[in-house]
Amino acid sequence: METFLAILLLVNAAFNVLVWPRFYGRIAKDPRARDENGRRTKFLTVHAILIGAALVLAALSAVVAVWALVA
Repeated sequence: METFLAILLLVNAAFNVLVWPRFYGRIAKDPRARDENGRRTKFLTVHAILIGAALVLAALSAVVAVWALVA
């Protein structure tokens, strides 16, 4: 069961690493991402923070999964 959960954590980490950076690219191109002066809007900032948090969780998931598989 522990091996299954560790693999599930690795799949979760891989999914997040593959999906969220591509989503950021779409968010950055969205017209709501910049104001008329070219500055970042709250729309872009909030999404960047959420994507960063998702990537941090993905890294933690990967570390815990490897630790569980090795231990």
